[in-house]
Amino acid sequence: MTATEIVSTEPATGAVLWRGASGDAAHEVAKARAAWPAWAARPLAVRIETLRRFANTVRSRIDAFADLIARETGKPLWEARTEVESVINKVDISVTAYSERTAQRRFEGALGAKSAVRHKPHGVLAVLGPFNFPAHLPNGHIVPALLAGNAVVFKPSEKTPATGAFLVDCFHAAGVPEEAIRLLVGGPDEGRALAAEPGIDGLLFTGSARAGMALHRQFADTPSKILALELGGNNPLVVWDTPDIASAATIAVQSAYMSAGQRCTAARRLIVKDGAHEPLIEEIGRMIDRIIVDQPHADPQPFMGPVIDNATADQVQERFLDLIMKGGRAIKQMARRDNALPFLSPALIDMTGVSNRPDEEIFGPVLQVIRVADFDAALAEANNTRFGLSASLVSGSPELYDRFWGSVRAGVINWNRPTNGAPSNAPFGGVGLSGNHRPSAYYAADYCAYPVTSSEAEQPRASIGVGLRDN
Repeated sequence: MTATEIVSTEPATGAVLWRGASGDAAHEVAKARAAWPAWAARPLAVRIETLRRFANTVRSRIDAFADLIARETGKPLWEARTEVESVINKVDISVTAYSERTAQRRFEGALGAKSAVRHKPHGVLAVLGPFNFPAHLPNGHIVPALLAGNAVVFKPSEKTPATGAFLVDCFHAAGVPEEAIRLLVGGPDEGRALAAEPGIDGLLFTGSARAGMALHRQFADTPSKILALELGGNNPLVVWDTPDIASAATIAVQSAYMSAGQRCTAARRLIVKDGAHEPLIEEIGRMIDRIIVDQPHADPQPFMGPVIDNATADQVQERFLDLIMKGGRAIKQMARRDNALPFLSPALIDMTGVSNRPDEEIFGPVLQVIRVADFDAALAEANNTRFGLSASLVSGSPELYDRFWGSVRAGVINWNRPTNGAPSNAPFGGVGLSGNHRPSAYYAADYCAYPVTSSEAEQPRASIGVGLRDN
């Protein structure tokens, strides 16, 4: 098969950033499988030390890494730097999580025997990474997988291959064997080929709900393989009876428009009390007017950059127009200053009177306003989705938060914080169409190794007291 060329361009300029030939999934999996036993046999302390060298390697390259992420994704440089810092911090967090979640345990059994619980790596794990956090999110799978003793084949998004290559090079430079973590460059065909490879023992995926459902169907016939899905969300932000309108508006803007709305935890629906909503909506509108949308290295620093490419910008614009065609009232129109580049302005639209609101994730800077009569209706609207990733309540009432936390179905539930405020030292994942009950981040250790229970005695000692004839 002739390799196709993968070309990465800078969203903010259209300039070519990186070129490379697509790889072969079977070849990369075979390399990883051959290397896995030796990597798994290394003592845990050695694997920990190797990954700490990886963190130091990334730290020594932080400026170049952040610059690359900013140029390849279009996100502001300050945000790209934050992503690299998350890559560095992931190592120590994963070491702590592995110790806590997969600790070796021994206890006394019957007749002097002892019991033990230890964990084994699965073998070769495939990681499919997204474009929005092309280093941090796949790294959140890769570090725990390597730490547990797995080998990894990593296919970055075809939209951010340069970042994926840089990340893998950092692992190799730190001493992780080249065969223990393999880079597979390619597009959707290579991703499907990797998922179908008989030589993998599991797949760790971050991406869209549609792709996640396809993988779930594909893996239905292979229950022996682990499948961890981190998918999207149609996330609700409820603002209710708060006197601090300025802070509530700031939280709404951060939730909806950070990363140009390209976060799986971004707020997609703003649920407010009908009749008391106008001061909040007006303040959000004033803040939208102040948002700087520009290229990553601009001065003054932008709040958000472009979406990932022109095709995505076209799609987001079409989805916004579809909301208007369904009866939505635009409060802040979506604008595109240059049809040749994917810069979009933040959009705000009232969808209260629309009965057929689409339950989907518009992966861009679009926030839908839904006005309801009372808090019970707000809770019902928050749960009016097949997704269940993130939800947040802005309110000064602890009692309302207790009701919100108890009623809303989501894996991340925040109070007076943005929907996209998830700490790395806690589990991260969702329910419904947002995941398959395998949360990542701190709980990634759970799906990177499996528990083995042993009954052990230093000498054999056995007898049968019932059911045997006398000699």
